[in-house]
Amino acid sequence: MQFLGTQTPLNQSRFLVLPLPYERTTSYKQGTIRGPATLLEGSLGLELYDEELGRLTFRDGIHVLPPVRCSGPTERVFARIEATVARLAAMPDKTLFCVGGEHSLSHATIPPFIKRYPDMGVLHFDAHADMRPAYQGSPRSHACAMYPIAHQCRVVQVGIRSVGADEAHLVGRGNVKTFLWHDHRDMRALLPKVLRLLPPFVYLSIDLDGFDPSVIPGVGTPQPGGYLWHEALELFRAVIAHKTVVGVDIMELCPLKDTVASELAAAKLVYRLMGYLSAR
Repeated sequence: MQFLGTQTPLNQSRFLVLPLPYERTTSYKQGTIRGPATLLEGSLGLELYDEELGRLTFRDGIHVLPPVRCSGPTERVFARIEATVARLAAMPDKTLFCVGGEHSLSHATIPPFIKRYPDMGVLHFDAHADMRPAYQGSPRSHACAMYPIAHQCRVVQVGIRSVGADEAHLVGRGNVKTFLWHDHRDMRALLPKVLRLLPPFVYLSIDLDGFDPSVIPGVGTPQPGGYLWHEALELFRAVIAHKTVVGVDIMELCPLKDTVASELAAAKLVYRLMGYLSAR
């Protein structure tokens, strides 16, 4: 498996891509298990030259790792992923991109970074608060993605426009600062607030349904509203410019049958974030 049709040796790569084809608790539309493979396929439709940054970011080295085996009991799968992420996070001078799969994967991808950076915070870009302790009988649900993380570090949520009655009392409380989309549609006004709340070290957890569905329609649980392409990029670029981003996850790509727009946009997002990180 390759990104952009290229593969740099691991020891020469600035960026690592870890596919996580996991789907167990999807509550609306199934297909996120195919997200990692289709994102890599979508990258073949991109130019190597980044027109915004004026650079060939792939020359910094991008290495796609074998997908983590996601079969077997849930707890064993999460332990396997966490061990893999911990090993990769320890590699010097590399940034890991975890590509899912459903957003519950953050339960396994984020904790190894918290152990390495105890004062780290998470920028959570999503349409949903994902703060339920459990959903449909499972604490490992995609609807619970941020609940255990918020007990371990600061979480700043951006783009939220869907909150369940059973999680509303947890939104914006304790370690969690929530910026509801309808109250914060002006990204330039929002940026200083987000940057002020985030600590120096940041992990980006991006659920693709945080975008307006006109940008990325192929997600597991789409919601109306949300930030457009350049608005969201303005957020990510500012965070990368002012903070040290230690890791990234891109979750919930759910490819559609009649269009490849979603996987192309998701792949371009990954490449653009790599470009921002290199330019920094």
